[in-house]
Amino acid sequence: MEQVLASVGVGTLQTRDLLSSADLTRDEYEIVLARAVDLKREFRADRRHVARPLAGRTVALILEKQSLRTRVTFEAGLDQLGGHALYLGEGIGFGVRESVADIARNLERWLDGIVIRTFGHSVVSELAAEASIPVFNALTDDEHPFQALADLLTLREHFGRLDGLVMTFVGDGNNVYHSLALAGATMGMEIRLAHPEGYGPNPSIVALAESIALANGGKIVVAQDPSRLVPGSDALYADVWVSMGQEDQSHARLAAFAGYCVDTQLLELAGAGTVAMHCLPAHRGQEITAEVLDGPRSLAFEQAENRLHVQKAFLVESLGR
Repeated sequence: MEQVLASVGVGTLQTRDLLSSADLTRDEYEIVLARAVDLKREFRADRRHVARPLAGRTVALILEKQSLRTRVTFEAGLDQLGGHALYLGEGIGFGVRESVADIARNLERWLDGIVIRTFGHSVVSELAAEASIPVFNALTDDEHPFQALADLLTLREHFGRLDGLVMTFVGDGNNVYHSLALAGATMGMEIRLAHPEGYGPNPSIVALAESIALANGGKIVVAQDPSRLVPGSDALYADVWVSMGQEDQSHARLAAFAGYCVDTQLLELAGAGTVAMHCLPAHRGQEITAEVLDGPRSLAFEQAENRLHVQKAFLVESLGR
């Protein structure tokens, strides 16, 4: 493993935050993905790593939203590479018990990094601005950059490339879509979104993704009719229709999204080699059918595994010794 780590170079992105999928250049995405490939290969072979590049590093996990994949993969990943995760849970009270700035100024004196999963993106931005240690966005209402990294790795493993691939996101123009649009555009992909009226993406993020796509040979397409967008797609992507914090909108959302289920018919319309993706948790029978999610063309659980590997990769690049 020492040779594997040396092949890419520990700390190429030394002390870097990851707040948005727009934070990384194409070359920097390549660095993180290459690191993730090496770490995944070794972990799958031995369930352990010889080198411990995060030894002595302690990272806070501030998770204000429920989590399975985020907590387990960050805690396990830090442990596997010699570091320590300090779980702080939901009780921090940003802006209530204590200001974001004061929390940042405390944590920077004790720790080496902060992983945060919260609601408003402004909290993550302020935390990063005030803290002298790296801040890693594990999900906000605006973005989910580590999920996008895992999805890029999953697509590259399956297709052998990213440049020129076409992904159609079917459903809500939400945080996962935002990060996929930004990351996919950076890597030269065409990212399409089919969404119900009134549930489109943030126009400023779409504009940024379009400018990134223009510079990298990618493309952003946003429309409403899934049947017109999915043909020719390499991947169809589904996500929950009602996210955490939207429970009061559940009835309206279920009605609006009724025609946006990734089922066998939609997958066949996309193409014979099209794969299905989902960031999980999934509601079988709503945004995706059980037949598709559990079928041979689904990459959902590979995506979930790859959260571990891309997160470890970025932590090594940012905090590794």
